[in-house]
Amino acid sequence: MASPLVPKSQPPIAALRIFSLRGHSVVLDSDLATIYGVTTGRFNEAVKRNTKRFPDDFSFILTRAEFDHLISQNAISKPRHGGRTKLPRVFTEHGALMAASVLSSDRAIAMSVYVIRAFVELRNKLATNNVILKRLAEIDRNLLGHDSALQDIYEKLLPLLAPPPERPRPRIGFASE
Repeated sequence: MASPLVPKSQPPIAALRIFSLRGHSVVLDSDLATIYGVTTGRFNEAVKRNTKRFPDDFSFILTRAEFDHLISQNAISKPRHGGRTKLPRVFTEHGALMAASVLSSDRAIAMSVYVIRAFVELRNKLATNNVILKRLAEIDRNLLGHDSALQDIYEKLLPLLAPPPERPRPRIGFASE
């Protein structure tokens, strides 16, 4: 029998908000807490009890500037509107997986798979974008080569397109000398 904590249907992976900060793809602690089915406070308590499991490349607390930037991007609500009062902690892919291990509930286990799939999907999209960008750069180089070749052809054809110079016409009649 399935556990009542494991959701019957998971939200689409695109619903998980993954941000790029300090060169890492990260998820907010509040988003992970929601996915794992606990409050953000309880989630962060579990993390604080297990700080050795979360080195800086797994999890870190945002700076005030990063937090303000996320607020300006509507990622999180402002404190005066019922939002956070403390700076949020963010988790990389490995930190999100480690968080599931410190929670150790059936839902956390199921959702850890969900979170990892979200990061894998993001990585695949980035890889696809890199392939597309490389191809566009190659096309751009080819077009620049064609552009210079066409410019050379145009410059060589330009004299041929000009009307021929007029030859002096012989004078009709008697010439007085």
